[in-house]
Amino acid sequence: MDRDAVLALYNRRMRRGALPDGPGARIERAGAVVRQTGGRADWNGVLWSDLDPSTADAVIEAQIRHFTALGHEFEWKLYAHDRPDDLATRLRAAGFTAGPEETLMVARTGDLGAGGGPPEGVQLCPVIDAAGVEAVSDVHARVFGPDGGRLERRLLARLAEAPDTAVAVLAVAGDRPVSAARLELPPGAPFAGLWGGGTVPDWRGRGVYRSLVAFRARVAADRGYPWLQVDASDLSRPVLRRLGFVPLTTTTPFVHPNWPPLSVGCSTVEP
Repeated sequence: MDRDAVLALYNRRMRRGALPDGPGARIERAGAVVRQTGGRADWNGVLWSDLDPSTADAVIEAQIRHFTALGHEFEWKLYAHDRPDDLATRLRAAGFTAGPEETLMVARTGDLGAGGGPPEGVQLCPVIDAAGVEAVSDVHARVFGPDGGRLERRLLARLAEAPDTAVAVLAVAGDRPVSAARLELPPGAPFAGLWGGGTVPDWRGRGVYRSLVAFRARVAADRGYPWLQVDASDLSRPVLRRLGFVPLTTTTPFVHPNWPPLSVGCSTVEP
């Protein structure tokens, strides 16, 4: 894999050329910034920027004014190669708080889908209705903590208004959901995204998460996506490397004051 070429493709298509990640959101290109603006239940924030030391502070303040005027909390998604080199320091000085660093990892969909079935006693169930969305939200809350219903509202909107752009799946042991994950399918993009994978504590380390990755890889491959990408936590990165994912760079969520906690990326918490 030519990592530089793949990272350049990711920057060009998934950041500069980003599409809205939900029916209530829109992508705005404001000078040297690409941002997503939506409602309170949507993800609001900066996806890409190309700044220099003479303009960075003014652009940061402009984004704060934009989202504050709308009454929205927001995130600046900072990648390690973003310019200027001291952008993280400037964001902190402007009142942002850094969340946990994650690793942008990618893999070819065709390399991941074969095998990888769930462990004995577990079934993988695609989410098709409100009851399934509620179960995904419940697993998410048990793994990552409550989010005030944001995830549930966003998934319900996707099912109703843009069902071809996302897939959610549950791992169920008996009648108990023990893991859940999502697959983002931006129309026409080269990368499908793995998000929100989490397994309840007593089912970690049994291969549940690996089976969810394989399931989503097959869906992405069937729909014509050549690549999968994931923002991996320290806990999920070793699992993903063993499955064939390659790290490209790191990314850090810088959140403006009063941002409500919500999992970003594929923090699997599966050892």
